[in-house]
Amino acid sequence: MHQHNGHNHSHRDLKGRNLIISILLNVLITVSQFIGGIISGSLALLSDALHNFSDVLSLLVSYIATVLSKKKASTNKTFGYKRAEIIAAFVNSATLIVVAVLLIIESVERFMDPQPIGYNLVIWLSLLGILANGFSVLLLKKDSDHNMNMRSAYLHLLTDMLASVAVLVGGLLMKFYGLFWIDPLLTVLIAIYLIYMGYDLLKASTRVLMLFTPQTVEIQQIVTAISQLPRIKNVHHVHIWQLNEEEVHLEAHIDFTDDISLSEFDIILDRIEEVVHKYGINHVNIQPEFGKCDSKHLIVQD
Repeated sequence: MHQHNGHNHSHRDLKGRNLIISILLNVLITVSQFIGGIISGSLALLSDALHNFSDVLSLLVSYIATVLSKKKASTNKTFGYKRAEIIAAFVNSATLIVVAVLLIIESVERFMDPQPIGYNLVIWLSLLGILANGFSVLLLKKDSDHNMNMRSAYLHLLTDMLASVAVLVGGLLMKFYGLFWIDPLLTVLIAIYLIYMGYDLLKASTRVLMLFTPQTVEIQQIVTAISQLPRIKNVHHVHIWQLNEEEVHLEAHIDFTDDISLSEFDIILDRIEEVVHKYGINHVNIQPEFGKCDSKHLIVQD
């Protein structure tokens, strides 16, 4: 299509700044909980430190992707780095699921063999995790609603905050009731939630990376709408894919009823762009044909 969406660079800079703040906070939590876990003998704190360390790595991936997505296209990178944030979302959602499985395995082992720990240190350091991750969650909440990369970072932080809440609850129950088994139970519940949220994001990012047609787009409806335009005989060899969260591309061959001129084709192309824009498609590439002997199937394997 001839028009392109503009980008708010100050908004991207704000995203980068918020990610940097979140990274620094998570480094602080990771180091504190790792040292605290060793001193107190708490596997819960060490587990939460591991979770926070995975957050640091995922946030770094998200930040790098945000920086790369600002880079302009070139002759050897004609799309630029527009898919960097989708790759980051895929990596982060996959690590969410892996960390969740590791937490479940560790929780089962801990449930079978609960051990007394220094609960006071656990309580204070879990509070630190709740406050720091809670602040990071608030920083990324707005961007998470419309950006897959930021949503993956947001989910990492949200689930880690919930994990810290579980550690806090476990610490309080251990202190006042001696219920050392409650911590692994809560961790398992949080890990299941982690898998549930991570799977949806993994599926969504995989669809984009595999060039699948967006779920909101009905190809047959679009083809029918284009076919109703004057002088169009057939629409075939259609590809619709999502480059990133802002761009949906349509590529198709169109068979015309007569041998039209280029200026006439440009007028029809403008009409086609108007039609498909209603379906969320903002980049169009049409191959015009007249009397060409090729497959007229809607979908053709290249």
